[in-house]
Amino acid sequence: MKSSRGILLSVFLVPLACLVALPFYYIVVNTLKTQPETAAQPLALPTSLYLDNYIEVFRDIPVLQSFLNTLYVTVLSIAIMLLIGSMAAFGVLIGRGRLASIVGVILVIAFVVPGQATLVPLYRMLAGVELVDSLNGLVVMYACGSIFCYFLIIGYMRSLPTELFEAARIDGAGPFRVYWSIALPLIRPILVTVGVFQTMWVWNDFITPNVFINSPQKQTLVLQVYTAVGEFTTNWPVFMTLTVIVLIPMVVFFVFAQRQIVSGLVNGSVKG
Repeated sequence: MKSSRGILLSVFLVPLACLVALPFYYIVVNTLKTQPETAAQPLALPTSLYLDNYIEVFRDIPVLQSFLNTLYVTVLSIAIMLLIGSMAAFGVLIGRGRLASIVGVILVIAFVVPGQATLVPLYRMLAGVELVDSLNGLVVMYACGSIFCYFLIIGYMRSLPTELFEAARIDGAGPFRVYWSIALPLIRPILVTVGVFQTMWVWNDFITPNVFINSPQKQTLVLQVYTAVGEFTTNWPVFMTLTVIVLIPMVVFFVFAQRQIVSGLVNGSVKG
């Protein structure tokens, strides 16, 4: 019975996996072709390994600078989001007064407001403090994702035994000491899970850098892909090559982090 069920599951999942992998296959094989070959046979395997597309991308496009820009923004943004989200979750969880309840309601309201609806006022605010066209301005924008982190972290925190926090406070530990020494080690699985999700969001985000970044030397990798599309003509093999280069870091990151994602979600469900 179990074997037949596994066979049926494989019959369903293997074609589905092939369907999902088809766009990735299409992009990768066309990075190894000339433009006429791509136009003539887009789904066929390349007749020979044509690596000039990769050479042209690294020669004509500041890929390394854009990679460093993206890495800087992503690492700093994730660190700030996890810190603010976990501190807010801890404060609301152990808070017993009206202020903690009000803050929780405000965060719920802020979470349901679409980010696109706030782009114009946020642009004016950042322009007022000279953070438009700045990588640090992008970090400030992405720090707003702390709300998403807060909701996932507080759900995990509610499953923890609050007696640990109370015992530490009775022993004389202050709120920050309880947070740093007790809460953070206990919520490490959900921090890793949330960090992975937010990393993929920041790395692949297009709207925010497209609105707030103007200088070519400050562009992120996703913006470089966008600018590679010409107004009248586009070298599609070069465009796909740049797309693959942008995807490689996230694919590698996800492969190494997927175990942590599953572990964090499973631990949260078991504790809940």
